[in-house]
Amino acid sequence: MTTTDTMAPALPRVVAEHAQHLFIDGRWIESASSTQLEVINPATEAPVTSIVLGDVADVDAAVAAARRAFQAFSETSVDERIALLESIISRYEARIDEIAAAVTLEMGAPISVARARQAPAGLGHFKTTLAALKSFAFEETLDNTTLRYEPIGVAGLITPWNWPLNQTALKVAPALAVGCTVVLKPSEIAPLSAVVFTSILEEAGVPGGVFNLVQGDGPTVGAALAEHPDIDMISFTGSNRAGADIARRAADTFKRVSQEMGGKSANIVLDDADLEAVLMRDVAKMYVNSGQSCNAGTRILVPRDRMDEAAAIAKGYVDKLVVGPPEDDATNVGPLVSQAQFDKVQGLIESGIKDGATLVTGGAGRPEGLDTGYYVKATIFADATNDMQIAQEEIFGPVLTLIGYEDEDDAIAIANASDYGLAGMVSSGDQERARRVARRMRTGMVHINGASANPAAPFGGYKKSGNGREGGEHGMREFLEVKSLFGDVS
Repeated sequence: MTTTDTMAPALPRVVAEHAQHLFIDGRWIESASSTQLEVINPATEAPVTSIVLGDVADVDAAVAAARRAFQAFSETSVDERIALLESIISRYEARIDEIAAAVTLEMGAPISVARARQAPAGLGHFKTTLAALKSFAFEETLDNTTLRYEPIGVAGLITPWNWPLNQTALKVAPALAVGCTVVLKPSEIAPLSAVVFTSILEEAGVPGGVFNLVQGDGPTVGAALAEHPDIDMISFTGSNRAGADIARRAADTFKRVSQEMGGKSANIVLDDADLEAVLMRDVAKMYVNSGQSCNAGTRILVPRDRMDEAAAIAKGYVDKLVVGPPEDDATNVGPLVSQAQFDKVQGLIESGIKDGATLVTGGAGRPEGLDTGYYVKATIFADATNDMQIAQEEIFGPVLTLIGYEDEDDAIAIANASDYGLAGMVSSGDQERARRVARRMRTGMVHINGASANPAAPFGGYKKSGNGREGGEHGMREFLEVKSLFGDVS
């Protein structure tokens, strides 16, 4: 189904005022660069505003401000940082609709998703971090030794476009909680919500230099952050290609690099599960955010002799999804974020057809009636094999792949035969059996029988999915150094 009614959200006032500014040392300032980049509304393919792309001089200024601020901020008390997070949360809550509007404009999330999931995700991570901070032990005793957990220093934060506030909060909240200062580079494709977020931190009273925003692209600003000798840590979420480049650039200065780089999550539906109930639940989750989620269960593994039944169930759900303008409350699936992403997904759909997977619904091209915008048909492939490109490559679009398996061991082998290992799902009528299978999956997170994620639990993966963890206490530890004080006991 498609819908064509459009009424784009208004550009938030703070974005109109500061889209072409950077935020350094507590002030909105002009960039040293004059290079502009249009921000495209993916639903209309028309620009909504422009940002300035910062350069190396801007990075130097932001890092210098963060370095100056670090000594004082790192020595603040836990109570002071608790008060600061509480102030941020209060301002964030008051401006959540403004954030949602920015997200819809910049990356095309349906307004219903932006209001219910995208904007609240960032708020939720601040609340989870606040709870972790209140109980965190920054000192522990080990025999005659005191272990101190101290802020690592200045952190460079590089965030993606698909869940912009979620990923920004997963990095900024724990960094501030433990006493680090930061320089944030949001995705240049979806930079508007970062302007709103920065304004919230300014309003909340974050001290000058503690939080800095430098808009820019990866090859310039991202590379400069990775190479900078006064950056102590890089926390990155994005592609494998960019992550590998950042790690190489960071190596010469021996800084810590924490990365989350996507996934190709397997969803194992065991033969004793209620196939219809599981698919109706999990297919719905896969298409949230137009499939542009690193932990989406895009490979659903079903018993081979029930493939036709599974395909029919999934098709029955997907064919009722409304693909259309994100401003329409009825829309379930909005556009992809950009022309480049649209072209990539179209190519992968065509590869699935060429490789011999059964096209159950959807396919190449735009949905009928949607000639403008980066819209993709909600697509299902069945009878796929795990060596196909659609089963191995992260598609990041509304494309689901059904793969058949022979028995439990075969399902686990297929699930683990991936370069990625971020998330996984397993469903069974026997909870203990599901737990046993989950323990054999080589992935950082597994949802058992539809269990929701716990925001206080560590988020991250194995293999090419990354090498760090975010969320709750584990997210805070990423930004800490450990010091041993021998003999420091009374």
